[in-house]
Amino acid sequence: MTNSPASGPARLTIRPTTPADLPVLERLWLLFRHDMSEITGALPDPHGQFRRERLDATFTDPDRCGFLAHLEPDSLEPDGAGPSPVGFALVRALDGPARVLTSFFVVRAARRSGVGRELAAHVLASFPGRWEIAFQDANPPAVRFWRAVATDAVGQSWTEEHRPVPGRPDLPPDTWISFTTS
Repeated sequence: MTNSPASGPARLTIRPTTPADLPVLERLWLLFRHDMSEITGALPDPHGQFRRERLDATFTDPDRCGFLAHLEPDSLEPDGAGPSPVGFALVRALDGPARVLTSFFVVRAARRSGVGRELAAHVLASFPGRWEIAFQDANPPAVRFWRAVATDAVGQSWTEEHRPVPGRPDLPPDTWISFTTS
């Protein structure tokens, strides 16, 4: 990553999450769920929170992990700004037959800059093997993004299918992309 969308030269760093990252991830999670509410129709609870079981499980289930992406501004910038958290990825089934990317988010100011593709490539490379990634057809940017990520990862050696959302017959099926990385 060579350019920050808002401030010129920057470097993207991606690392596994630790419990110390929870406050930052909680804030990014609210942004993620807010963005997704346009597609899913989910509303916050009376406390202004969205469901967060997947986020919490990242820190309690050994078969899950998370990644956090930061843009680090060029050290020559006069304002001395620190790294900005710009995205995250949550993965489950680390020991299963297929890893599942359960949540993926990039803040709006960093979208279409390569941050998402770099984050996705990093996560996929961290766990070679079978992958499954779900998204909604009602989210055209996600459709384009995940097809491009799959093609970047394995060429045309990926499949796509529609699967019902478990326990939610009122929702349209999710689209699932599957492939195997080496």
